[in-house]
Amino acid sequence: MGGDPARGRGPRRVSATPETGVAAVDRALSILGAFREGDAALTLAELAARTGLYKSTILRLLASLERSRCAARLADGRWALGPMLFHWGALYARSLPVERHLPALLAALAERSGETASFWVRHEGQRLCLARVRSPNRIRDDLAAGDLIPLPSGAAGRVLTAADPAALGVVATFGERNPEAAGCAAAVFGPGGALAGAIGLSGPKARMQAHVAAHLAALAEAASDLTRRLGGDLMPPTGVSA
Repeated sequence: MGGDPARGRGPRRVSATPETGVAAVDRALSILGAFREGDAALTLAELAARTGLYKSTILRLLASLERSRCAARLADGRWALGPMLFHWGALYARSLPVERHLPALLAALAERSGETASFWVRHEGQRLCLARVRSPNRIRDDLAAGDLIPLPSGAAGRVLTAADPAALGVVATFGERNPEAAGCAAAVFGPGGALAGAIGLSGPKARMQAHVAAHLAALAEAASDLTRRLGGDLMPPTGVSA
């Protein structure tokens, strides 16, 4: 009886039947998704290894992607991402400014944490509170949207002035700006890895300290969610700075 000579060697290959409908879209997206940070171009063999698709299937899909300028074949036979992806990405970035996402996201973060949720951007030598949803608790800080605070004090200030904000993870400070207050913040990124701002939680120091682990987890999740919505690179595994 004949066996499968490829069994046990390399990734599972997806059937090379004609590409139609949703399956074709999914497979085409898997080809585009095979490109990683630092990949200028990939060979057909590399695409096959990363997607698990047959080379014949990949070539059919690449022909369609090339016609729509989503992929480009180089002179040496390798394949690169096409200019249409940049065009679509730029349209997405321009149509979805950060302000559109903040009300619902900050409201959910404030409800989950019980503390005040804010989004900060750098404004010359200060940080500007672009949006804020106050804590449901009666004891809370009295800052408001539009307020300016000198840099680099506070958790959000540290994020906005860091040489490498992505490496910080979530920053927590206790009594740094106000002896009775505490805060934590994480960086949010837009397209191309540009720093879009800092999302943060703030409240009375004792109350923040009592639930700091939960606050850090909620904030890391919110920062990654907002980064994803803005078309930015996702945050690396979360660390904590204090």
